[in-house]
Amino acid sequence: MVKKICVVGLGYIGLPTASLLAIKGFEVHGVDTNRHAVELINQGEVHIVEPDLDIMVKAAVQSGRGIDIESTQRTVAFYKQFVSGKILETNAKTAEMAKLTENSFRDVNIAFANELSLICDQLDINVWELIRLANHHPRVNILQPGPGVGGHCIAVDPWFLVHAAPEQAKLIHTARIVNDYKPGYVVNKVAERAKRLKSPVIACLGLSFKANIDDLRESPALAIVEHLAKARIGDIYAVEPHIQLLPASLAEAGVQLLETVEAVRKADIVLLLVNHDAFSHMDRNLLQEKIVIDTRGFFSESPRERVGVH
Repeated sequence: MVKKICVVGLGYIGLPTASLLAIKGFEVHGVDTNRHAVELINQGEVHIVEPDLDIMVKAAVQSGRGIDIESTQRTVAFYKQFVSGKILETNAKTAEMAKLTENSFRDVNIAFANELSLICDQLDINVWELIRLANHHPRVNILQPGPGVGGHCIAVDPWFLVHAAPEQAKLIHTARIVNDYKPGYVVNKVAERAKRLKSPVIACLGLSFKANIDDLRESPALAIVEHLAKARIGDIYAVEPHIQLLPASLAEAGVQLLETVEAVRKADIVLLLVNHDAFSHMDRNLLQEKIVIDTRGFFSESPRERVGVH
């Protein structure tokens, strides 16, 4: 059995010691408060000057203690205790790449849909109807556009590939640009509509990064409302059924958290950002005489409601 050792402090004493132990067959976990030093060491490089230390560190890192056939087998045995699906084995690098690839693939496909929504908005075409028709082709499956891409996976993981291979990851990089552009596009759409009103009141429906959750991390909806509040375009009411308190960025900017009906009744502009199931129970008659900007196609069945971002 491989013995495990934790070396705390990877300086002039700790790093040579940890490297020697790893070369001798120990599974070594090094700990240091210097983030830059940790990153260099994990790449097989050193942050201090010591004769031949770089050779030792590189050899220790490349030995891959803890990431080998035995560790893979033990990990599979562990997961089989509670995972019912098939467990696929590969090396650590390919496994990590597979996860990044999954999320990057989704990001690229969402970017195609978001770019279609921009084109359709320019050409005055209902993008929801367009996608529904195009998807009748047996080999076409266009996703649904939205106000951007959020969450801590899809909006983040593609950047790892772009950083690792910037010259090769051009499509992935472009998809990120398209998706990151969309929130600003929505903000501009709202601003254009608000200019027509003396004292605009805006109801923003949804703050989470996807439907029916309370997670606001990397949320394009939240970013849009933050920008609207910062620009002081008008009075802003936020509606998010899954939270009790607004994040500080909105509360400190004067945004109020209201129930759906109250916010919509008070609003001149209704901005649909997240397609929560809770919003489906709203009386659509409340939208009469409102400017509706629908970023999710939530109200797309009514021609009158196809306003702004389709």
